[in-house]
Amino acid sequence: MKNFDSNIKNWTLPKTDLQLNKTKLRRNLLKQRQSLSVEEWREKSDRICLQIQTSIQFTQATTILAYFSFRQEPDLSPLFTDSQHRWGFPRCVGQSLSWHLWEPRDPLQSGNYGINEPHSEAPIIHPDEVDLILVPSVACDQQKYRLGYGGGYYDRLLSSPAWTKKPTLGVVFDFAYLSQLPVANWDKPLQSVVTEVKLHHI
Repeated sequence: MKNFDSNIKNWTLPKTDLQLNKTKLRRNLLKQRQSLSVEEWREKSDRICLQIQTSIQFTQATTILAYFSFRQEPDLSPLFTDSQHRWGFPRCVGQSLSWHLWEPRDPLQSGNYGINEPHSEAPIIHPDEVDLILVPSVACDQQKYRLGYGGGYYDRLLSSPAWTKKPTLGVVFDFAYLSQLPVANWDKPLQSVVTEVKLHHI
């Protein structure tokens, strides 16, 4: 992996110009993530899957919401063949996420931004069915705040009354687990964060 600013992991940003700070940090971290070789990406992703598989949140869950890896996000696909769990994946519908049941043999379609999505006719998963949400993230910090891609899809989801108390697990590579992120008043922390090194709880 290419060398990047060694201070990024402990980067503490000022509260002013919040959106500009988020944009700069997001750009740097995405560049670092996309510099991973295929071998590094696969090895780190597999270690994250192992951390998730051995967690209490995972073993006690029945219905889990996840994501299909995009732009070298940690790849969780080895988990999806586990028949002991029901897996749900998002479709972007307007400014919201609609969750649908998916199994490995089910077809996928390309949605917003070129991200794979379940077919629109796949069964819908309702909030009261959900036991755990695996949340894709550009970065997370030690207070469990999350930096996303800027679209606000997960912010809106996790702020809505039906979803606020659902167990959440942010998924990032360890270089993107930071000491502090720039946080706005409306940002809500996740319950846990997993990297290839460790599962971090609040």
